[in-house]
Amino acid sequence: MDFDPKRFDEYREGNRLEAKAANGGLPGSLWDTYSSFANSYGGCIICGAVERKDGSWKTTGLRNLPKLKKDFWDTIHNEKKVSLCLISERDVEEYVVGEDVVLVIKVPRATRYQRPVFINNDVFGSTFRRDHEGDYRCTKPEVKAMIRDASEESPDERVLDRKPDFDRETIKSYRIRYNVRHEGSAWSKLNDNDFLIKIGALNDEGEALRPTAAGLLMFGEELRITREYPEYFLDYREHLEPNIRWTDRIYSQEPEWSGNVYDFFNRVSAKLVLDLKKPFKLVNQVCLISSRHGGTPDWMRR
Repeated sequence: MDFDPKRFDEYREGNRLEAKAANGGLPGSLWDTYSSFANSYGGCIICGAVERKDGSWKTTGLRNLPKLKKDFWDTIHNEKKVSLCLISERDVEEYVVGEDVVLVIKVPRATRYQRPVFINNDVFGSTFRRDHEGDYRCTKPEVKAMIRDASEESPDERVLDRKPDFDRETIKSYRIRYNVRHEGSAWSKLNDNDFLIKIGALNDEGEALRPTAAGLLMFGEELRITREYPEYFLDYREHLEPNIRWTDRIYSQEPEWSGNVYDFFNRVSAKLVLDLKKPFKLVNQVCLISSRHGGTPDWMRR
């Protein structure tokens, strides 16, 4: 984001703005904010300003600005302090605000291949993220998720060392929906295996066809999915009576259906559309489908 000194009185700290006094030199918390901005949405760190009790800002002035800037550049290029320098000279600028000078450091958002950006040579202990106007230390699972996402190969594309034992009824259902949404597509004329290769559910780079992780989750049977992902479990419950544990339920271990993500999505969606009473109120809304193994693949959204 751009900094406008004429709007200084309007600025407030938030998920992309942070004020630092920096009168006695660079504050240590500046690097927490650098990490959190880089791992979140990017933002501006304004050195030479502080926040009043009402949230507005006032300038504090900066002592020995040349030394402050040199210390900044020396530190950000020190890999033992900062894992990655995302900043160029055009991202560090001086502005006159009233009778004082402030130093504005624009921190770009790191790409998924660059994250996590951490400090103090401690990836699991000193990786931060930005929420509202605070810098928060990432948990170990959050850091692991960044590291996993930085891989050239997404978790969905991982090829599994097993046979592609998919549920044929699920594939049939998916292809019907695909053909309706992509009328006239050349893929509609392919056999099942070639079609699954095209959408990324199967991999044919080898002596035999192998399922991808996304393919197994979407089209596999629950028993085979749990052999690869032991913690896999999908569960939908309706709580309409306070004295009853649940009034309706769909879960992946039921023997009547496949237990895969695609069929679960269809079953729950149909129930929500047909059975949801009107008017209604959502309380503690929960995402119906989540996976620690990666985001929703493009071909599920087709």
